[in-house]
Amino acid sequence: MVINPQTTYLTAALVCASIGSLHDLRSRRIPNRLTGPAILCGLLLHLALGGWTQLGLSALAGLIAGGIFLVFFVAGGMGAGDVKLMTAVGCLAGTAYIKEVLIATVLIGALMGVALALYRGRLRETMLNVITLVQHHGAEGLAAHPELNVRNVATLRLPYALPIAAGCLLTFFMTSGKELVR
Repeated sequence: MVINPQTTYLTAALVCASIGSLHDLRSRRIPNRLTGPAILCGLLLHLALGGWTQLGLSALAGLIAGGIFLVFFVAGGMGAGDVKLMTAVGCLAGTAYIKEVLIATVLIGALMGVALALYRGRLRETMLNVITLVQHHGAEGLAAHPELNVRNVATLRLPYALPIAAGCLLTFFMTSGKELVR
């Protein structure tokens, strides 16, 4: 029985995101001492198991995942730690699964956001804020809204490492049946 390298990559991404999630839940921070080494580990793991091509694909996946989340950071929708964690997850997961991880993460994040708004009794306010943000970004581009951003302590904030970890876990379970062992 040979373990599929893709499973190793995805498992490493899941472990990294889970550790990041614990930090984010506890302190609302994702430490650089986690994300920096995780990015390097992802690159080296892909190089060791797949050669130079996999190294390049790992870097590409990290750039894609981090780049997408960077847009949300610039727009004031998430913290820099979330961007760095998603970059690390991209480098670890590689191009084989990053699309699935990203889609699962965004969908789970949206569901968690709605659940949090419901729990806090702020669903109507949150939906109106979404409309305000769409109008603001339509007119102002990526400039953060002066009030509706993660730096404002009054806004509803979701520790986004949790949806990242859940997205990795869902992707792992959805793909493990076909890809776990070759």
